[in-house]
Amino acid sequence: MAFFDWPQDRLISYLPEREEQPDFDDFWQATLDEAASHPLNATFTPWSGGLDTVDVFDVEFSGFHGQRVKAWLLLPRHRSGKLPGLVQYIGYGGGRGIPYERLAYSAAGYAHLVMDNRGQGGGGKTTADTHDREVSGTAPASPGYLTRGIDDPANHYYRRLITDAVRAVDALAAHPDVDSTRIGVVGGSQGGGLALAVGGLREDLRAVVADVPFLCHYRRASQVTDAGPYWEVARYLAGNRFEVENVIRTLSYFDGVNFASRATAPGWLSVGLMDKICPPSTVYAAFNHYAADKDLAVFPYNGHEGGGDYGLPRKLAALESSLR
Repeated sequence: MAFFDWPQDRLISYLPEREEQPDFDDFWQATLDEAASHPLNATFTPWSGGLDTVDVFDVEFSGFHGQRVKAWLLLPRHRSGKLPGLVQYIGYGGGRGIPYERLAYSAAGYAHLVMDNRGQGGGGKTTADTHDREVSGTAPASPGYLTRGIDDPANHYYRRLITDAVRAVDALAAHPDVDSTRIGVVGGSQGGGLALAVGGLREDLRAVVADVPFLCHYRRASQVTDAGPYWEVARYLAGNRFEVENVIRTLSYFDGVNFASRATAPGWLSVGLMDKICPPSTVYAAFNHYAADKDLAVFPYNGHEGGGDYGLPRKLAALESSLR
């Protein structure tokens, strides 16, 4: 690894003009109104896995178009009163996996919901159990998710996944042991991009934690790195030479920079200055546009792993300050 993006002194002040369509807010309001027209019908089925200190529930709730989405809910077994809640979003190609992989937040005293990624889970990471049952129009696409439905934002894959992510907060709030006034969102990479999106679409969150966030500043990302997943966009446009502006227009509806500009909850972001997967300038673009109180952890000699597990104490301190 080596530094490949701008020097940090330029990154600190990088505030690009947002590529945002005039109907951005109307698009998302209509999308979420349609999702809300379907009963949430969150179900919590006890799951027995031999854990003595954590109660685990196999969760289902209605997401985009009322389609069922899976999740895990982990609660500290010894609890009194309602708990602060945390929704976690998973990285690209992964899914909710198995509960044993995600014990830290319930151990810290949070009601912890881990949302599944519809149609993912085949990337050699954690597994997923939620099918993507929506047809993404008829347009061709590159392998991966970034160009699925790229012909129209109404058909795009991330319209569905972001809607699921918004509804996941409602699912967590529906559990009787959760304090719905004290909920935050957390994620890394794709999960960090989803956390930014939900932070921009909901005004009732208390914290947004987004590590090395993906789904930000698509035009620059697709031009400065040849690493996946942003390379999916470049590969698609190498063949579809005359569709550049149409593609960027579609992706602008799912850009973390635009969501960050609407944030109301305090945000904690992180960046690796050698990150070729989510280039530093794309993270700084989102951070510098973040509209609420914010903090950025910078890891100069790290790539997409960022702070890794060494960043957990900072996140726990952030959540303690916002959710307790």
